[in-house]
Amino acid sequence: MPKLKTHRAAAKRFSLTKSGKVKRGKAFRSHILNKKSTKRKRRLRKIAYASIPNAVTIKKLIPYK
Repeated sequence: MPKLKTHRAAAKRFSLTKSGKVKRGKAFRSHILNKKSTKRKRRLRKIAYASIPNAVTIKKLIPYK
């Protein structure tokens, strides 16, 4: 059985916690920030976790992380 290749785009976007959850960044934080409130931008800084069905797919893309 050959080694699996890591999906590089997924490896840059997601990381795994020790308990196996998939950490992700929140969307809508990269540009057009002047119309978003300070409170909203502050909330977007926080770490989010992928939903369980999505996490299963993501874990297949990053097998060695």
